[in-house]
Amino acid sequence: MKVLKFGGTSVGSAATIRNVRKIITSQKGRKMVVVSAMSGVTNQLVELVAQFKQNETSAVAAILEQIRMKHLGLIEELFANPETAKSTANLFEILFEQLEEVTAQDFESSLEPVIVTFGETFLSFIFSQYLEAEGVSNTLLDAKDFMHVANVENPDVEVVSQLLSGVLRREVSSEVYVTQGFVRVDRNKNINTLNRGGSDYTATIIGAALKASEVQIWTDIDGFHNNDPRFVENTKALSHLTFEEAAELAYFGAKILHPQTVSPVKERNIPIFLKNTFTPDASGTMISSEVHGTGLKAISAKGDITAIKIKSNRMLMAHGFLKKIFEVFDKHQTAIDMITTSEIAISLTIDNTTNLHKILDDLEEYGEITVDTNHSIICIVGEGLINDQSTFRIFEILNDIPVRMISYGGSNNNVSLLVDTRNKVQALQALNVKLFNQTPMLEHS
Repeated sequence: MKVLKFGGTSVGSAATIRNVRKIITSQKGRKMVVVSAMSGVTNQLVELVAQFKQNETSAVAAILEQIRMKHLGLIEELFANPETAKSTANLFEILFEQLEEVTAQDFESSLEPVIVTFGETFLSFIFSQYLEAEGVSNTLLDAKDFMHVANVENPDVEVVSQLLSGVLRREVSSEVYVTQGFVRVDRNKNINTLNRGGSDYTATIIGAALKASEVQIWTDIDGFHNNDPRFVENTKALSHLTFEEAAELAYFGAKILHPQTVSPVKERNIPIFLKNTFTPDASGTMISSEVHGTGLKAISAKGDITAIKIKSNRMLMAHGFLKKIFEVFDKHQTAIDMITTSEIAISLTIDNTTNLHKILDDLEEYGEITVDTNHSIICIVGEGLINDQSTFRIFEILNDIPVRMISYGGSNNNVSLLVDTRNKVQALQALNVKLFNQTPMLEHS
């Protein structure tokens, strides 16, 4: 079985949904189709939650009506048969009443994930009905019946596999199954999420659980590019990446892929294909264990980074000092992205500042603290990059751009630079010239 995931822009309109149907029906074999909410709907639901928290009933009602009309408009445009459109709209109204009932309650934090996952519920229902109307027999599955993920960072694929196998045994065998991305059931048996962008992650968890032949992630980009096309001209799509390369690029800012997507399928050696819904014949990017060339390959950037420096003479020859520093971040459930050390100082970065003040309060007893905000990590990736003779060119940007930190040697395929976000675009463009557009240097005899 293949797993095909379609993101919000791929299912954002009647025209794009028709295109998705063509993609699905053009592929042979059984398929599990994972869909996101319509483009923009999750943002509307997040705003709905914000207004619900403040008990702004008129604002809640207005947003609900916007969401309702958006989906009813989609149904009207999508279904060719007026009778089928009408019956689908009636069924959708019944489904929509569930969201209205949730927002009619007194607000509780546990209701937030319930609300924000309705976008996937709505779209998967409409999409399944549309496929059926077009003669594509399919079965709609409720992801909450099997996506029981207690630990988002380390999902127990076997639990998902057992539950999904049970669901599939109970259902009539189908060539196409449709389900929702993003949603999960947590360790307390409550509805929760895999965090924003988590539909990619849903797809690979399901892929691993099914021992799928492949996972396809369909977006509006022709796969991974060797640099960020939003800021750099003439970037190139990469035909192949290893699991490690893709994981590094996704973690350090490449928006095409959720950072945790690779981990569930890597152990099972299930390839991921990144494809463009709007140019389905384009080759896209294949992510697998296969190595197709070594050395410098791609650059990505991650913003909203905060750098923290702890300077203390007590570090000198002090056993256990680093352990104490790390325990502070562990206590406040905050991950560290980069770290460098000297004899009397540690510099590190975080991208989650929710508990920053508490962290700084705890760190003060260990030394003098300096905080720099509004920074970006620029990540240069390539299998065996550490042995590439061209890697030195990365450091030529030091002539033109101040670099706050450098992380090199933590892995064989990643060099990371920390720069002020004001210099991010300049750094990306400069690296693109130095690493990908520069004429190869002649060896001196």
